[in-house]
Amino acid sequence: MSVGAVIITMGNRPQELRALLDSVAKQDGDPIEVVVVGNGAPVPDVPDGVRTIELPENLGIPGGRNVGIEAFGPGGTDVDILLFLDDDGLLANTDTAQLCRDAFAADPELGIISFRIADPDTGETQRRHVPRLRASDPMRSSRVTTFLGGANAVRTKVIAEVGPLPGEFFYAHEETDLAWRALNAGWMIDYRSDMVLLHPTTAPSRHAVYHRMVARNRVWLARRNLPALLVPVYLGVWMLLTLARRPSAPALKAWFGGFKEGWTTPCGPRTPMKWRTVWRLTRLGRPPVI
Repeated sequence: MSVGAVIITMGNRPQELRALLDSVAKQDGDPIEVVVVGNGAPVPDVPDGVRTIELPENLGIPGGRNVGIEAFGPGGTDVDILLFLDDDGLLANTDTAQLCRDAFAADPELGIISFRIADPDTGETQRRHVPRLRASDPMRSSRVTTFLGGANAVRTKVIAEVGPLPGEFFYAHEETDLAWRALNAGWMIDYRSDMVLLHPTTAPSRHAVYHRMVARNRVWLARRNLPALLVPVYLGVWMLLTLARRPSAPALKAWFGGFKEGWTTPCGPRTPMKWRTVWRLTRLGRPPVI
């Protein structure tokens, strides 16, 4: 199976980007075609053979990745598999791409693989980087209901069938939106602990827009994908969880501002998942109310 890779960059991590590209070039099997998208910024120097696209403005994470997808033909279908990798990450092993080929070839229902993210110094995997509720053991691989945006592999047939990432989200929850649409179409998602992307430990709240966009996109996610009966349940649970975490007053103000924005602005096309998909998510350990 042919493999491509999409990497978006703001141009501010040239050394990390070069190290990542070197780790992709060292993958076993056929060479991986790579596209680096400068998301409103120039692309630093890259090795020969790496394609680059420089966007005049920052389209956000999903928007930038969507441009990279289209560089591989409509819906990325010039290749069978696309890797999406953060520009400050590093593939820990040389067999990751081959493991992806083997996994997709062995399981025709498998649509997306989420890699394990580990700190390069400590080897620690943050709990938030294990895409399931029972996240205490990051070394356990399993079926899951979402995936990690900067450390994954997607069968391009999924994108061709259900569409790309929701570009209007800009940042936060775009992976879950795609995951829910893929699951609703009958595809499955695996978390694989043996496919490792080394990435420094960070806090998502480092982004200035974090609290507003997390809340806004959570509402959009529900409005776009959930049956009407589950929308208030899902959002009510997340409001309670947010309050239980006792954020600072400025963070809470930004969160409620984003929550309101999610209700008062267009969220894109609404295609509620089937109740059969709700049951599938529940059996996989994460009913779509949390």
